[in-house]
Amino acid sequence: MKSYQGSEIRNVAVVGHAHSGKTTLVSALLHAAKMTPKLGRVEDGSAVTAYDDEEIARRTTMQNAVAFAEWNGVKVNLIDTPGFHMFVHDAKAAMLPVEAALLVVNTPCGVETMTDRVWKYAEEFNLPRVVVLNQMDHPRAASSVDTTLEALRSRFGRQLIPVQLPIANDKGFEGVVDLVTMEAFYYSPGGDGQGKIGEIPAHLQDAAKAAHETLVELVAEGKDELLEEFFAEGTIPEQHLITALHEAIREDRIFPVLFSSGATNVATDHLLDFLKVYAPAPSERTPVAARAALQAVSTNGQAMNGEAHSSVPAEAPANGQQEIVMRSVDDKEPVSVYVYKTMTDPFAGRITFFKVFSGVVKNDATVTNYSRRGAEKLAHLCVMQGHTAVPVSELHAGDLGAVAKLKETFTGDTLGDKNHEIFFEPVAMPEAAMTYAIEPKTRADEDKLAPAVHKLMEEDLLVRFFRDPQTNEFLIAGSGQPHIESIVAKLRRRYHTEVTLKAPKVPYRETIRGRAEAQGRHKKQTGGHGQYGDCKIRIEPLQRGAGFEFVNDIFGGAIPRNYIPAVEKGIQESAARGYLAGYPVVDFRVTVYDGSYHDVDSNELSFKMAGRLAFRKCMEQAKPALLEPVMRVEIDAPDEFAGALMGDLNQRRGRVQGMESRGASTVIRAEVPMAEMLSYGLSLTAMTQGRGSFHMEMDHYDIVPQLVAEKILANAKKPKGDEDEE
Repeated sequence: MKSYQGSEIRNVAVVGHAHSGKTTLVSALLHAAKMTPKLGRVEDGSAVTAYDDEEIARRTTMQNAVAFAEWNGVKVNLIDTPGFHMFVHDAKAAMLPVEAALLVVNTPCGVETMTDRVWKYAEEFNLPRVVVLNQMDHPRAASSVDTTLEALRSRFGRQLIPVQLPIANDKGFEGVVDLVTMEAFYYSPGGDGQGKIGEIPAHLQDAAKAAHETLVELVAEGKDELLEEFFAEGTIPEQHLITALHEAIREDRIFPVLFSSGATNVATDHLLDFLKVYAPAPSERTPVAARAALQAVSTNGQAMNGEAHSSVPAEAPANGQQEIVMRSVDDKEPVSVYVYKTMTDPFAGRITFFKVFSGVVKNDATVTNYSRRGAEKLAHLCVMQGHTAVPVSELHAGDLGAVAKLKETFTGDTLGDKNHEIFFEPVAMPEAAMTYAIEPKTRADEDKLAPAVHKLMEEDLLVRFFRDPQTNEFLIAGSGQPHIESIVAKLRRRYHTEVTLKAPKVPYRETIRGRAEAQGRHKKQTGGHGQYGDCKIRIEPLQRGAGFEFVNDIFGGAIPRNYIPAVEKGIQESAARGYLAGYPVVDFRVTVYDGSYHDVDSNELSFKMAGRLAFRKCMEQAKPALLEPVMRVEIDAPDEFAGALMGDLNQRRGRVQGMESRGASTVIRAEVPMAEMLSYGLSLTAMTQGRGSFHMEMDHYDIVPQLVAEKILANAKKPKGDEDEE
């Protein structure tokens, strides 16, 4: 395969709402470029970028997929991204390695919830955006064009302007009018995507002329030399217009709108032409910011090396001085590579997808993983066409590539020349919105579960898998129920691991609100040496979060010093078993102040039992109460949903701490009990039509209201008490 220079490459993320036709459009672009012998279909699993079994079964994109088209001397790298809100975090991850976003809009449906979300992602990465009104073959598409265009302008601004007009009649969508060259392109629906130049239809000539003038005026705005030329000649010459439009798109002064039909392969060659001429090349990208670690001295080799099996992006050494450096996307710069995706193949093993930010990467080259302090050999360098690897000898700055079987490299890592260490900042993933308890069905499944889940975590950085130390459950977290269900399906299909999902347990706690004193005496005579332990304790509450304190206030040797630890251990064991509902008792102080012992019968076990008995008697008098974890929640949603969200938080026993406006969005900060937030992700999606997001973290424990506590206690198994013995 030919080796492409940075100026001959276009990297494009294909983004949009679910079912807007992104995968079908990518298949049409590949077929138009003669990269595939036939037009791939999502329905039958023949689409190049829909190769995962779970995606084919669900008929929806669930992870990023990469393909490329060689078109008139230019290589167009396409990243097909998910549009379903549960998987759209992958679309955000695709923004870093590209120089432009192709926003696909379903023409009859108009602006949808994820259209707005991915636009914001592209805005966050300062990416030029090209809008494609797709599915123009739909019977309602032609009549929906004006409405959809108006909705787009209303949402994203007047800079959004058509550079084409659709040619549609009773026979359907037949072509487009190029408003730059003022030529018409006609197609045979269902053909090879190659258009024929013809005359502009008579009924569109006036509209085309007016749209051309509007385009020229908008391109000329802000450029004095173009305005002078426009006022002097009444227009801008075609070659000047092409150059000026390319510059305006690169600078985000214009967001062009095109028309296509992926299903019938109409206007796809013209879309490829447009990307070749107007989309920015990597060589035009402004230098990329990175962190350089200087004088990094390792005082702990394990800390510097990181965990070998961790799939979380490693940080730059914390003990090294750091500065921000700007790395140009240029072959002459030292080699630097950023890993933006990891995939596990049953035959090839782990496949690492990367962007060459600088330098030239050659086959069999050895590079250093700066993030994890190890050397990696890039054997069998390739570019990916879906899940098919195409071998290459080298990759220039700006290109996308892949390599299999790297030892310790994961998504978010930076690799390169060992003498020029830098770190590209990984894409920040949103917080997991839903957590389930996960249980293997058999012992064999239990052995396979952890390795299988960790392989899936390498592919999807949003997946979390951990054991709750308080409930001892294995928990798996994701963006929502469909996301977690897809993980379970992959465990079953790929790794033959059967699991059961359950709602996670809320880690309640118990505490006391009053003071109490009690005596615990353990006495047992069974012939020979007996058992005897006697202690008196005082219990009192501590401030929230203080945990447990033990005070020895024995004077005069009422209890020998060597038996005091046994009293403490007995109290701690009983506290761990709980009093009201079996949850650990926390935030209290115990003072042992008196007792008695027997020279022959006393031992550590006897005083441990005495400590247990004294503690349980104190709990009866100390006003025990139930504590629940309270989460600090931050919700970001469009302004129009703020009222509904506030009302919902009140119903969830939440306490709103404040609100803040961010553009057209409102950020609500609140404290809400964890028990009320277990399924909040689904509720937020329903209330905001998928346009809201939230982040939460543990903040503190608080007393459960009496009515709620009664329900919890009724459902909980009360711990078995210690027998009182005298």
